[in-house]
Amino acid sequence: MLAIDERHRPWWILAATGCVLGLIVLDETVVGVALPTIQTQLGMTQTASHWIINAYLLVFTCLVAAGGKLDDSIDLKKVFLIGLVIFGLSSLAAGFAEDGLMLIGLRACQGIGAALVFPAATTMTTEAFPPERRGLAFGIQGGIGATFLALGPFVGGLFTEVLSWRWIFWINPLVTIVVAFIIVIAWKSLPRQGPVPHIDRLGLVILIMGLSTLVMGLMQGPQWGWSSAVIIGLLASGAIILLLFVLTELRVSEPLIEMDLFRNSTFSASNLIIFMAQFNKLAIVVFGALYFQQVLHMSPLTTGIALLPGAAMIPISAVPAGRLTDRYGERWLCLGALLLSGLSFLWLGFWIAQELYWPFVPALIIWGLTLPFLFLGPQRTVMNAVPTAKHGQAGGISLTFRLLGGTFGVAICGAALVSLGNFQPIFFLTGIFSLVVLVIGWFFIKQGD
Repeated sequence: MLAIDERHRPWWILAATGCVLGLIVLDETVVGVALPTIQTQLGMTQTASHWIINAYLLVFTCLVAAGGKLDDSIDLKKVFLIGLVIFGLSSLAAGFAEDGLMLIGLRACQGIGAALVFPAATTMTTEAFPPERRGLAFGIQGGIGATFLALGPFVGGLFTEVLSWRWIFWINPLVTIVVAFIIVIAWKSLPRQGPVPHIDRLGLVILIMGLSTLVMGLMQGPQWGWSSAVIIGLLASGAIILLLFVLTELRVSEPLIEMDLFRNSTFSASNLIIFMAQFNKLAIVVFGALYFQQVLHMSPLTTGIALLPGAAMIPISAVPAGRLTDRYGERWLCLGALLLSGLSFLWLGFWIAQELYWPFVPALIIWGLTLPFLFLGPQRTVMNAVPTAKHGQAGGISLTFRLLGGTFGVAICGAALVSLGNFQPIFFLTGIFSLVVLVIGWFFIKQGD
């Protein structure tokens, strides 16, 4: 077995976890540019192609809380490696998919792997570094994630045009093999301390049923008819099941999601901003990419390049966002960023009918510069709003809200596109939703809570 110097061990672990977290973030965005090509080659409808993205996000969203609890009850390395194997093998198989249904199913399997890997990687980073160095470690990890996010559209376009869209999936196993090798050598398993946490299986099943039913109704509404009994039944059932989930979580002793935390208005409003940040992100990387290819007739590679003015701003803005938040506080910066982001989407809504690229450039730059503020500021506010003993649960809830923002963003924007047949409503809706969340944040987020 290869030996690693103890001084370097944490940094090897950070490199591995940073890369795999970046890979998971990349998988949210890299598919957007390739989507029209996949849709054409696999003979899928517009609505069905959106499930390629949402199958991954929906499963990831539903299972990530359970994945986090597994980290406390099973050997951390074992959970991480199992998730890595699931993610890598399902990615490999997705590259060989011969029809849309198979690809959607394998994307759901990727979501299972991501739900196991993501919280485990975060915990590994926490345990690998002493408290006084964790801020630096998470800053580096966040920088890696921002870089992967920025590269996503370009990588997706490059692979789709130069090689094949299948390579956006085949690249994943290559990275996971390297990451697994590093973790096997570098990670020293520690005995799990304290009582084994209980996983609320009933709550998990109800959450999966409720979200799946509601998202199915939103996404299939344009195709099956909004007034059809099936869609009305799906939407109503989804809402009722999610209400049942809330009531169930309030009654159990060890809930999947601790609902009492939402009594704090700052906590609730901050998570809503995190939800909106992810909604905004996918509105650009998925539906902006579709607009460039379907309306402006750009190639996949040109589309990736066209998104670079915004994508390149994300890693550039990430570090200053942290420093400015430390100096001036979270409230004003995240609300100001949400205002600018919302106005940039309204700008696109007014200009998009002209079928020009140049109006996108200032909007993309603003979107990229503000995105780190919309994630970092509210995340800090969430943590400051709860006792230290609740930080783990609060972090899990924030991640769930972030993933929900992507899931519902794809569902709502996709439904608007298919129902109305043009992209203008997508950007108007995203801008309006952003400003509504801004007003909520203005009244309910208190500085220093």
